[in-house]
Amino acid sequence: MSNKVEVQTRNIRLTDKIEEYVNKKAGNFDHYLTAIEEARVELAHYKAARNADDRNVAQITVYGKGFTLRTEERADEALAAFDLAHDNMQRQIERYKGKHQHGRGDGRSAAEAAEPIFDDATGELSPLVARKKKFVLYPMTEDEAVVQMRNLGHDNFFIFYNAQTNKINVLYRRRNGSYGLIDPELG
Repeated sequence: MSNKVEVQTRNIRLTDKIEEYVNKKAGNFDHYLTAIEEARVELAHYKAARNADDRNVAQITVYGKGFTLRTEERADEALAAFDLAHDNMQRQIERYKGKHQHGRGDGRSAAEAAEPIFDDATGELSPLVARKKKFVLYPMTEDEAVVQMRNLGHDNFFIFYNAQTNKINVLYRRRNGSYGLIDPELG
């Protein structure tokens, strides 16, 4: 049995070949973890990317009961980006299974329990923070942030600059479908 796969594209024409390829590979995620109910694949092409290798982006989000796993990869071709994201998702699923099915049970935190990860190319120890992201925050109200969060397809959280309080806030979706707001203060 295969999980439900939803394929979306941006600036790419979704051909039958691409859709069949993506459905065949992403439809088998439930073989790795039976709790997976749905997979969402988004393929996008950005002409304005600085590097030609970053023009095609594949984003895979896997949903199950009580969890969401997401990965994003870039490459010079859409299917190459999808293959990279697919391989990364398989690793995430295996890591999720290891943490949630076997349990650590030794009282260590996730950072303490994490095994060192070595870079295949250099053989050196990889940093714990594998990716950093920068983005521009535009001032907006809480209501505008909810609209932006929905429009961007952010299912879990959205960071914004609150124009009313002049502070950075985090808007998040609660389990019951309502929204919560984190308003941090310096200690």
